Amino acid sequence: MRGRRGDRMAINIQEHMAINVCPGPIRPIRQISDYFPRRGPGLEGGGGGFGEAPAHLAPLALAPPAALLGATTPEEGAEVDSYDSDDTTALGTLEFDLLYDQASCTLHCSILRAKGLKPMDFNGLADPYVKLHLLPGACKANKLKTKTRRNTLNPVWNEDLTYSGITVDDITHKVLRISVCDEDKLSHNEFIGEIRVPLRRLKPSQKKHFNICLERQVPLASPSSMSAALRGISCYLKELEQAEQGPGLLEERGRILLSLSYSSRRRGLLVGIVRCAHLAAMDVNGYSDPYVKTYLRPDVDKKSKHKTCVKKKTLNPEFNEEFFYDMELSTLATKTLEVTVWDYDIGKSNDFIGGVSLGPGARGEARRHWSDCLQQPDAALERWHTLTSQLPPAAGALPSA
Repeated sequence: MRGRRGDRMAINIQEHMAINVCPGPIRPIRQISDYFPRRGPGLEGGGGGFGEAPAHLAPLALAPPAALLGATTPEEGAEVDSYDSDDTTALGTLEFDLLYDQASCTLHCSILRAKGLKPMDFNGLADPYVKLHLLPGACKANKLKTKTRRNTLNPVWNEDLTYSGITVDDITHKVLRISVCDEDKLSHNEFIGEIRVPLRRLKPSQKKHFNICLERQVPLASPSSMSAALRGISCYLKELEQAEQGPGLLEERGRILLSLSYSSRRRGLLVGIVRCAHLAAMDVNGYSDPYVKTYLRPDVDKKSKHKTCVKKKTLNPEFNEEFFYDMELSTLATKTLEVTVWDYDIGKSNDFIGGVSLGPGARGEARRHWSDCLQQPDAALERWHTLTSQLPPAAGALPSA
């Protein structure tokens, strides 16, 4: 039907009974089309262009989305990590401090308190605790956890959790995931919210304070729930990423803290196996039974083998054992120290976890550690080293304990 000037267009009952949803009392409006005018095929002149409201109607004052929800936003220029949300936050806020000590290669995480957590139990409360993970990496190898606070939505922990073996390269590439969960003794623990902090935001030896809102976890599709096409795309992307990183890239299997010292009085090399961190899990229970072996190559007499004791069911073992190699300093300069970490298994061959070689043919930190040891006799030098999946040729024939 063609509309003529001055004629009112027919409005259906749904539009006529529409209501205004702005804040304030609910009140009916005459015609919703007044706020969203339409121009008929013959409508000209006073109606104005498409989308223009009639002149006799005042424009509808709509509040911004933040005002509709009653939420507050941080002031312009304020850092996100210092933003403290109000009590209407759906999941709650978490307050914590981070400090990276470059000298000792440690990351100190102080979990202080949470505020306004989401109720998870029938009594309207929760039993919250905090978990820390370093990404990317094996979950159990770098998992830290606080104690559980019972029946509260505003828990206070004041606990210090420490990661060892964190290098400058880790600070550049890794992300700290902080999850808040609700403990349930009768069923599975429930996820409340999480925060992910890129470690590159930290400055060495400077404590950084955070007080920010928890976010919902982004679920990742499991391979079983993915279609064949998606699985194929996923495999292709992984292969492409590996190709871009380079064919010579070795898989990281954990870290080891070694101490080297050449004793002028005893005329020999003292090797200290201090501890390991973030080892790869080799057993079905998600852990390993690690021990360390050392060799000084070339080993013509086959007498340079030393081995630590086995640490059961752990991915962060502490050994604190020392081995001595009786050798002149000039001869030691031509040798290579091979350190390998193994998983002990009963009744079958032990599994290789990772290894590192220190000597004149090594690269990077391993070469610097060896050179500093030879140039600074009687000085105990402790350094962290990355364990890789490359099995030393001589160690490959020695899988047994």
